[in-house]
Amino acid sequence: MEKILSVKNLDITFRTNAGNIHAIRGVDFELPLGKTVALVGESGSGKSVTMKAVVGLLDSNAIINSGKIFYGDIDLLTLSKKDLRRTINGQQIAMVFQDPMTSLDPTMTIGEQIMEGMFLHKKISATDARQKAIELLKLVGIMEAEKRMKNYPHQLSGGMRQRVVIAIALSCAPKILICDEPTTALDVTVQARILNLIKEIQAEMNLSVIYITHDLGVVAKVADFVNVMYAGKIIERGTIEEIFYDPRHPYTWGLLSAMPDLETDDERLYSIPGSPPNLLHEPTGDAFAARNKFAMKIDEKAEPPMFKISETHYAATWLLHPDAPKIELPAELKSRLERARKAANYDGTTA
Repeated sequence: MEKILSVKNLDITFRTNAGNIHAIRGVDFELPLGKTVALVGESGSGKSVTMKAVVGLLDSNAIINSGKIFYGDIDLLTLSKKDLRRTINGQQIAMVFQDPMTSLDPTMTIGEQIMEGMFLHKKISATDARQKAIELLKLVGIMEAEKRMKNYPHQLSGGMRQRVVIAIALSCAPKILICDEPTTALDVTVQARILNLIKEIQAEMNLSVIYITHDLGVVAKVADFVNVMYAGKIIERGTIEEIFYDPRHPYTWGLLSAMPDLETDDERLYSIPGSPPNLLHEPTGDAFAARNKFAMKIDEKAEPPMFKISETHYAATWLLHPDAPKIELPAELKSRLERARKAANYDGTTA
């Protein structure tokens, strides 16, 4: 499968007054051409920082210790911020942020903001840019597009603002669209419309998409491949079917168990006990050990490698070591996954 983006051994530290925070600790993942990859995990797991490194939006106190980020055969980490903005950002890789109100300039009309990138990167006339902007507004489902061109962000609803942000991201016809929690501030019905919209545009423009989210419900609707992040590392990766129907890492079990389910026998919604580690003090061994009821002595001493489960499925847990005791999925999660498997008519094979 052809890869359009590859992140290899990315390692990032942030300088703070309290000390150095080792926020990204050797991240590897790939984005296949035309596919959707999700980065999933709790807040602070490193999802957004990883993608900000891709587009050169890291804060000034960030130190990239090691790693390569290949867009095709170009290592983006070798480009200056000026070159990234001039040749990559917007034109090749665009990003949709989670809060459209802070992504849009309140002093500029919607039309001006959509056309701004075209003037910078495409060098087209004002007439052509205006026509393209109107077409983009129609593409993202905004009615009366010509009228909306003159509106300011505060005159639009949250869902319409998010559609405008997507239109801005698409204005220079990028090859990769990065969506950072694109539906967090929206209600459920608008959320569904935005997710469907992105899928339709992806098919129409042959986009490759990366979703950053903590919501596995969103992931189930959109992703082809999933990377589960914890404490600055990817601790499980696989196809959407492998992660949802055959998860192997206890942290992934916890995330799936915490999803609301109308048919669950539990009286209370499950939550993973404890809190993520403070990366000011880098953990020894498995970072998830303190929250893992299945942890063994080795988890306190040595960080687990990525164990291969299939050609596409890997997980970093000592429970997959041949000498480890065999641990069954929690009973409620097992029955939940069986229900999901039957509802999706999934037969245990991957495409």
